[in-house]
Amino acid sequence: MLCKNLTVKDGRLRFAGMEPGELMRAFGSPLYVMDENRIREKCRIYRDAMIAAFGETSFPIYASKACCFKEMYRIIGSEGLGADVVSIGEIATAKAAGFDLSKAFYHSNSKSDEEIRLAAEAGVGYIVADGEEEIRAIDRILGEMGKRQKVLLRITPGIDPHTYAEVATGLVDSKFGEAIETGQAARFVALALSLPHVEVAGYHCHVGSQVHDADVFIRSAEKMLAFIDSMRKAHGYLPEFLDLGGGYGVRYEESDPDLDLAASIAEIGAFLKKRCGEMDMPVPAVILEPGRSIAADAGMTLYTVNCVKRIPGYKNYVAVDGGMGDNPRYALYEAPYTVVLPRRMDEKGTVRYDVVGKFCESGDVIQPGVLLPEEIRRGEILAVLTTGAYNYSMASHYNRVPKLPVVMIKDGEARVVVRRETPEDLFAFDV
Repeated sequence: MLCKNLTVKDGRLRFAGMEPGELMRAFGSPLYVMDENRIREKCRIYRDAMIAAFGETSFPIYASKACCFKEMYRIIGSEGLGADVVSIGEIATAKAAGFDLSKAFYHSNSKSDEEIRLAAEAGVGYIVADGEEEIRAIDRILGEMGKRQKVLLRITPGIDPHTYAEVATGLVDSKFGEAIETGQAARFVALALSLPHVEVAGYHCHVGSQVHDADVFIRSAEKMLAFIDSMRKAHGYLPEFLDLGGGYGVRYEESDPDLDLAASIAEIGAFLKKRCGEMDMPVPAVILEPGRSIAADAGMTLYTVNCVKRIPGYKNYVAVDGGMGDNPRYALYEAPYTVVLPRRMDEKGTVRYDVVGKFCESGDVIQPGVLLPEEIRRGEILAVLTTGAYNYSMASHYNRVPKLPVVMIKDGEARVVVRRETPEDLFAFDV
């Protein structure tokens, strides 16, 4: 199976020890389900591996955009992780959950004056400045507040991660950060170091997502260490932190590699120590930003089949009671998923079906060409695996469909952590 929290007994799928049918009887359909023990396990893998590879001052920060609600902040906070937040909404959610915002890092390539002020007022520990205009705005606003703000400077190393173009963020022409190649990054650093109301705590880079080995991080680190050395020679400045971003991938299909996170992180650590030694430079504290690799395989989405349509000589469809409103990733970039019938795991798939949703859009596809048993009936349960990341967080109200609830499982007990929306919720702000 894709993950050890998935098991099959008597032809029936169990997720975190519980049967999907049991969950749907208790909480309805469709439904997001998440495994708290798996989330915590991944947090600990990152935390322990990073300390072993980089030292006690290094730590992971959870990329909130992967999956954000109050219970996630309570879990990651209790596991000792920081938080990568990209909006005032994520900051407010973390604060409402009691998360220590001094361990929050506020990203975004486009922050308004109001957002910068609100983040500073909330006590966000670090703002990741995206460029010269923004660092000037941070300095001005913090000056008006009579405060000083710790910042990381986002640098674009010019690395191609060789994953989806839509999630590549480290190329020279990226909308994120200031590029080393063009000389803009060096000017950015010189400016930031001259400003009185910001404290430059380090550098940040991020090159992409769904990465399955250490190579991308090592290539990024090579570029960033050379840049750090050049800034040391130009300004006498050495960073406290080097944030190498996130991007480790997960298994969406059986053919995807099964990554050993701890071993990969150890490989990065060995490279950093070796190169810093060669450059006669101290190894900075390292930050990584896991999101998908913490949340994705801790999640599953459960649907009910509403319709089976067969067009002889053309195509077969299985339509469920959700769709692109709760998982837009196939519509956005043809993201792969594994789709199963939880009560019929011992039956061989013999017919290809496009699994589609209920939304009024031809592009409302969850996954095309899925091999399933020939006879599928209205009312059957269908499960999409590895949906803990970028499903709930990217969900929409398209067609005015209420959002799904999130049910968290821990030690065989299930509880609602995000309630199911009602039609009344949809027009609560209408006037």
